[in-house]
Formats: sequence, C-alpha cells, structure tokens
Amino acid sequence: MAIKSRMPASGAIEKAIEALNDGLEISGSGTEVQLPEKEVNFEPDVEITELPDGGAEINTDPNAPIDQSQISFDANLSEYIEEGDLQKLADKLIAAYETDKTSRKDWEETYTKGLDMLGFKYEDRTQPFEGASGVIHPLLAESATQFQAQAYKELLPPSGPVNTEIVGEITPPIEEQAKRVKDFMNYQITHVMKEYDPDMDQLLFYLPLSGSAFKKTYYDSVLGRPVSKFVSSEDCVVNYMASSLEDAVRITHMTKVDSNALRKQQVSGFYRDIPITSGAVSTSDVKEKIDELHGVSDNLASEDDEHVLLEMHVDADVPGFEDESGIKLPYVITIDQYSKKILSIKRNWNQQDQLRNRVDYFTHYKFLPGLGFYGFGLIHMLGGLSRTATSVLRQLIDAGTLANLPAGFKARGMRIRDHDEPLQPGEFRDVDVTGTSIRESLLPLPYKEPSQVLFALLGFCVDAGKSFAAIADMKMGEGNEQNPVGTTLALLERGTKVMSAIHKRLHYAQGIEFNLLARCIQMFLPPEYPYMVRGGDRMIKSSDFDERVDILPISNPNIFSMSQRVMLAQQQLQLAMANPALHNLREAYRRVYQALDVDNIDAILKPDPDQPQPMSPAMENSLAMRGTQPKAFPQQNHKAHIDTHGEFMFTRMVQINPQLYAMMEGHIMEHISLMAALQVEEEFKQQTQQVNQLMMQAQQNPQLAQQAEQAKQELMNSKESRIAELEAEMIKEMVKQEQEKAGNMAQDPLVRLKQQEIDLKAVELTAKSEIEDNKLMADIGIEAEKLDLARDQMQAKKEETIFKEGLKAVEESDKQTIEDIRQNMETLRDERKIQSAERIARMKGKSNGRADKNNK
Repeated sequence: MAIKSRMPASGAIEKAIEALNDGLEISGSGTEVQLPEKEVNFEPDVEITELPDGGAEINTDPNAPIDQSQISFDANLSEYIEEGDLQKLADKLIAAYETDKTSRKDWEETYTKGLDMLGFKYEDRTQPFEGASGVIHPLLAESATQFQAQAYKELLPPSGPVNTEIVGEITPPIEEQAKRVKDFMNYQITHVMKEYDPDMDQLLFYLPLSGSAFKKTYYDSVLGRPVSKFVSSEDCVVNYMASSLEDAVRITHMTKVDSNALRKQQVSGFYRDIPITSGAVSTSDVKEKIDELHGVSDNLASEDDEHVLLEMHVDADVPGFEDESGIKLPYVITIDQYSKKILSIKRNWNQQDQLRNRVDYFTHYKFLPGLGFYGFGLIHMLGGLSRTATSVLRQLIDAGTLANLPAGFKARGMRIRDHDEPLQPGEFRDVDVTGTSIRESLLPLPYKEPSQVLFALLGFCVDAGKSFAAIADMKMGEGNEQNPVGTTLALLERGTKVMSAIHKRLHYAQGIEFNLLARCIQMFLPPEYPYMVRGGDRMIKSSDFDERVDILPISNPNIFSMSQRVMLAQQQLQLAMANPALHNLREAYRRVYQALDVDNIDAILKPDPDQPQPMSPAMENSLAMRGTQPKAFPQQNHKAHIDTHGEFMFTRMVQINPQLYAMMEGHIMEHISLMAALQVEEEFKQQTQQVNQLMMQAQQNPQLAQQAEQAKQELMNSKESRIAELEAEMIKEMVKQEQEKAGNMAQDPLVRLKQQEIDLKAVELTAKSEIEDNKLMADIGIEAEKLDLARDQMQAKKEETIFKEGLKAVEESDKQTIEDIRQNMETLRDERKIQSAERIARMKGKSNGRADKNNK
C-alpha cells in the first residue's frame, strides 16, 4: 500500500511507522503478507485518508499550517489544500463566473440576433405565401469582409508587423540592439509562430461583428516557444461593469478539451490527478448560434466526452496561502465546470515582484467603445439598418414574383386541361367555356410591379450603412490634379474618420500584444540565441529586451489603406516639386515607391550623394582632394584610418591647401571621438548590464525607480568623463606625432623659398578656380530666376483666363460683379509687374555683387 505524506511535522513519521508495526505482522521478504482483521490504533494527532487508487494520505497534524517554504513557487497549490476547502472555493468562483455572464446578457442577446443577418443560412419561408423570398441583404457581411481585408493587410505586412523605437539617448550599440529585437520578433511571428497569422486573420473577422476580440499570449511548454492565440469574446468572460482588463476582478477563459487531452495534462502533473466526470453544461447563446451557422452539432460519442474548463485569472484568498496583510493575491485557478472540481491553482505574479502585481496574458481588441467592458460591433450599430434593408429587399423580390406569376379567381364551370401544370412557351391549351368568354371567366388579382419608392428606400438604407461602415468606394482617380493639397487631404479625412479611429485602436492593442510577447521571449530565451534566416545567420540576446528599446507595431495609426498612403505620398511629391530648393526630391520619390510597395527601391533610384557609405582610407583621401567631406563610421578600423590620414596630411598637396588640411584634421577628430566611445562602452560593459538589470527591477518595484535613475545618471556621467579623458590622450598623441613629422621635414633655406613660391602659385590657381565656380553659380542662379519669372507669367495668364471665364458667366446678370472682377484683374496685373520688377532688380543686384567679389 503506497503511503503519501502531507508535510509531516518533525518526529511524526516515526510515530506513524510504530503504529503500523503494531498492527502488521510482517514475515520475511519475498512472501505474501496477510493483513490482520484487527483495527490499527493510531495516536490522536495522526489522520489517515484512503485514496481512490488504493493508497493512503497520512496527516500527522491536521491543524498544522502549511509550510510554504517547502513548496516551489510554480507548484500546483491545489495539491496541498484539503478537498473540502477546494470545493468551497470552486463553488464561490463558479457563482462569480455566472454573475459575470449575467452582467453581459443584453450585449450577448444583441450579438446573437445580429448573427442571423450575415446570410450564412438561407431561410425557407412560407409567409406571406409558399416560396416567398428568404434572401438576406449582404450589407453586414460586406462591411465585415471589407474591414477584415483592409485591416489584415495593414496589420500583417509580409516583412513582419514589428517595429522598434529607441528610448533615451541614441548610440550605435543601442541602434544595433533595436535592430536585433526587430529582426528576431519579426522572424518569430512570420516563420516560427505558425498560428499567429491565421489567428489574427480570424480575429479581424470576428472583431467587426462582436465589437470585442482577445489574444492570449503565453509560453507553451509543449511547443517550447511563446504563442499568441485568438480568443473569441464569447469565450472570454469579464464582468460588463469592468472598465478594462487591468481593472477587472476576474478574467475567465472558457476552453473545451476532450477526455484524452485532459488525462495527458493530469499525468504530466499540470493538473491534479483526480477522477473527473463529464457531462453537458450550459454554453452561451452566442456559442450555440455560431455552431448553428457552422452546421456543427454538440452531440459527441461517449468515448469523445468533452470537458469545459474555466481558467480564471482572479485575486483570491487561497486556503492555507492567505497573505498576512489580508490582501487577495493573484492566481490562475482552473475548474472543471461540470464536476466543479479545481484542477490547478498557480501563482500569477513574478517571484521577484515584492508588490505581487498580476501578470497579464490577454490583449483586448475593440472595434468601437461600448457602454461597458465589451465593445460594439457592426451588428450593434448596423443591425437595424441591415434588418430594414433585408425586409425591403424581400418585399421587392416578392412583388416581382407575384407580378410575373399572377394568381386570381376563375369561374366554377370553366375547365382547363392539365390546369395544375404551368404553360410552356409556344403552347396553346384547350379550355372548356360555358356560354361566356375566357376573359369573363378569369379575374386576376391586381398585383403591382416592384415599387420605386421601396427601391429608393433600399438604396437609402444601403448608402447609410456603407457610409457608417466607411466601405463606400473613394473615387480618388476622379479628383482634379490641380486641387490644392489641403483640399485633397480634407476630402480624404472627411470620408475616413470612422475607419481611422478604429485603426488607431487596433494599433494600440497590437502594441500591448507585442510587449506581452517580448516579455515571454525575454523570460525563456537563453542569454544568447543564434538562429538562421535567408541571407545569413543572426543572433539575439535576452538582455536586448530592456527598457531602452520600445516595441511598436509597424503600422501607421494615421494611415490604414494603400490608397490613402499613395495619395499622401503624391501630395508630398507635388509640394516638393513646387520648390525643389527646399526639399529632397529623391526622398519624396522614395516615399512614393514605398507607398506603392515596390521592392528593391535602391535599384530604381540613383545612389544618394548625401548619404556616404563606409570607405577605405585611400578613397576618403581621394574624395577630400576633390572637395568632398569624408565621414567616419562606428564599424571602421579607426586606428588605421587615423594613421593613413595623418601621413596624407604631410603630403605637398595637402600642405599647400589649408582648407584640405582643415578638412582632414576634422575627419581625424571624428575617428578619435568614435574610437573613444567604443572603448568606453567596452570598459563599462559590466556596469551597463548591472544598471539595465536594476532598471528592469524598477519596472516591477516602483520603490527602486529613483535608485535606478540615479545609477543610470551616474553611469552616463562616468562614461562622458572617461570619453573626455581618452580623447585628450589621443589628441595629445596625435599632436606629438605631427610635431615629430614637421621636425623631420626641415630643409635648406633655398629649397624652402622655392617651395613657398610653388605654394603661392598653387594658391593663385585655387583662387582663380573659385572665381570661375562663383561665376558659374551666378549664371545658374540667374537662369533659375528666369525660370521662376516664366512660371509666374504662366500662372498670371492662367488666372487671367479664369477671370475672363468668370466675366462671361456673369456678364448679363450683375454689372457690379463685372466691375469688381475688372478691378481684381488690374490689381493682379499690377502686383505681377511689381513682383517681376523686384525679381529683375534682385537678379541684377546678385549679379553685380558676384562681379564685385570676383574683381576683388
């Protein structure tokens, strides 16, 4: 007989064994033992409970408190609690769950009735006549499908939905860290988490119907990775009076598992290994309606019995584990709904968190904010319009049916052969008429054709619904290209206000989901995790997921469609082309290509001269000789660059050109600054990790926030001080080397005089070249002014034409208006003349100034 001890006190096991030895007579080993029929006497403080598997549980001190120090933090606490206490806790929690369901009953009823308006099932009607139309207008289904297709593309782009943003000071190491986080999370979502894409697709279809949908993000020990699964609103029960998930007293996730899956979890130790009876439990009306629309039956074979489990995230007083302060602590408690048995009780806070704040797993996506916890969907907002459109459409179809196949009365004595069969085209059927004509023997009922009033009413209902759902076609191609940018954007915003607000809610919720996912990755990721992607190997560190990198959705909360993005890019390009001197045309064109989702844009556009790439020291020297400022990059070999540029600075070409010498001196200073910064980062690597850990602890414990901020500031000050020291040492060494080189170049006085003569000639040539360049720039400026003047003249002619057309339009009706227009024309001409005169004077002044400068 197996004996299971329940935390015995010191010396109690010996007492129990003595009691058993008194009642049992054991022969030698290997022989069968017969239990005596006499009763075994235990001491009063020993309690034995027989278990269903034939074992027994020995409790040497039933009244002793549970020794929590011997229980692991992640243990299933239900294993250490009396069955009676567990049953009381289960009854209390199930009653609270039923209360939460009742609180959302009105919202649930509206949602359930609206599901019939989707048109998934055709209704066979017998009223007002057999075969009457049962069609359902697709307004609701079209609105939901249009939203799902639009949001799916924006929230899940092919390259990945995650973007990162640096919080605080931007340095090259932090930029690399942010890139690693972005690449790894996009890799996880697009390649590893196979369920993410289809679950998000399904969520975006449910969301516009119900108004609320949820994602549950957690670490799956079976898969060995984080998961983020869709949870429908009917399966996530929260009290309707709660303001948000963070403030909810209880969050109940209802799941269905078959008996075999439940048994596996019991054997693995995840749930208590106790017998569980299965049976039918009442599900929500929404669930039953969805199953009806899907054509799914809940009748299962006896061997495939399902269990409804209630996973409750709740603050509770667990018997034996109460907090001394009387505060209820957060737990995840799983209950079988039919048998009302608690399967597991797990702590739901971080072990290092002294405040014991609840760990969140759920993300709430809302379509429209409702009057309570759950949001409103298209069913709640367009349900009335959808029913009206369906009723009017059915009336129009029924009217057409009755008009095309009329019914009526016929005289009793009139007989028609095969009167039950309809007439075929080209058929003439015999009719027996007694004394009267056929016309007098038949009286058709006066059915009307489909009413134009009903047809207009149907169009009104559909247009009103589409306008609200923001799915009306935006005819952007019909706009005038000459419209002002502000007018175009105002028209675009006016037609998309509702959709823009919904998209911002989705952007906010997806950001919360990504941060929950990052938390799971950080908790279970090894210190360094290499992974392979197309194009090379990558590596991520668990320390990369800290407060310095903020994780955001890549979607733009202000732009929710490709057409809107393309229009904005076109307007930006239009503004840039209007004044190229103030804009970067290359970047404007690049944004247009990005809006069009064009791949490999760099292959289309010419290289940007303003964005230099890392080069060798020799190439940098060559560019400097042509007047281009070289740029230092963090990943370069700074020592080699400094040495090469130092030798180059003592060549004859650089020595006779002060500007080139100053340019190279400044470039060497850039290398010194970057080299000192990298060296300091390496020296303070350990201190930086300690401060990052302290900042992470401060997020869980606000009392450490001031200490963490102070440590961060001290570290930054130390780094700055050390960088200054290193830069001073490096510059001192560089000056010393320059002085040594200058001393080695001492020569004969005659040679120096000859070199000075050569230097003067070189300076003269350089000055002459600058004069020619200035003259060329002056000519270019004059040509640009001429182009501006010609553009103004064309604009003036255009405006004059507009005024003339206006004159013709009102010539016969209003003489005063004609006079006003003439005055406006004269004023405009005078202004144009003044502007032209000023521009010409400005051009002459610039030209004379440049000429004087060149003469000097």
